[in-house]
Amino acid sequence: MSTASLFSFPSFHLRSLLPLSSSSSSSRFAPLRLSAIRSPAARTQLSVGAISAVTMTDSNDAGMDAVQRRLMFEDECILVDENDRVVGHDTKYNCHLMEKIEAENLLHRAFSVFLFNSKYELLLQQRSKTKVTFPLVWTNTCCSHPLYRESELIEESVLGVRNAAQRKLLDELGIVAEDVPVNEFTPLGRMLYKAPSDGKWGEHELDYLLFIVRDVKLEPNPDEVAEIKYVSREELKELVKKADAGDEAVKLSPWFRLVVDNFLMKWWDHVEKGTLIEAADMKTIHKL
Repeated sequence: MSTASLFSFPSFHLRSLLPLSSSSSSSRFAPLRLSAIRSPAARTQLSVGAISAVTMTDSNDAGMDAVQRRLMFEDECILVDENDRVVGHDTKYNCHLMEKIEAENLLHRAFSVFLFNSKYELLLQQRSKTKVTFPLVWTNTCCSHPLYRESELIEESVLGVRNAAQRKLLDELGIVAEDVPVNEFTPLGRMLYKAPSDGKWGEHELDYLLFIVRDVKLEPNPDEVAEIKYVSREELKELVKKADAGDEAVKLSPWFRLVVDNFLMKWWDHVEKGTLIEAADMKTIHKL
């Protein structure tokens, strides 16, 4: 376990940069674009190489669902060090390849939402069978990543992560923003963990744990969610027992299980008492 200052972001590093001429007074670097290359032959060679790389990736992942493929290549996760300082960004695809995680120690920022209704039951979801990592496992309400964009990099009061949580609750469960105002999320803690999904994919995340108590209307997105259900404490304990007994229908995500085993039941007390803020510890990064 280690502690770190929560909001200390260094300057951001871009992945693809091209030096400008020394006569430029505004910046030393600019994004690499084909139009910046004067030679038609060089542009053609670079284009062919890029197409070949994409074709190779497509060939290797031919079975990937089209929606998940788009998210894997379009979404840019926030890379951080073990003290949660931003060090760059990379595609969701690269951030979840175990080969790159192990070779480059890629660590990205994530969040896990725990939404309770007014009966203090916890909303669970079963991940869609088309998910690239951990398909058909049961997990907490919503698990995803803040993206490398201005609105989700805001440091003050964990606002960037809260904005991302609100966005994904709509994407995955159809919960409109008005039902989950960003100021209603209570960040309770952060944990750092690594977990393989299969031989190719896995997670290496610094995960923000967000709790919220709201009654909401649900319209799950089948591309993201296979099933949902609210559970009481006792019902969750029964699910854990079934998972431990090897019940194939009740596999739990590794991050959810870490929260269940280390934090959830004592935090559930605060949910029921309305004292969640008393349980918050955003200075500690729990390495689990």
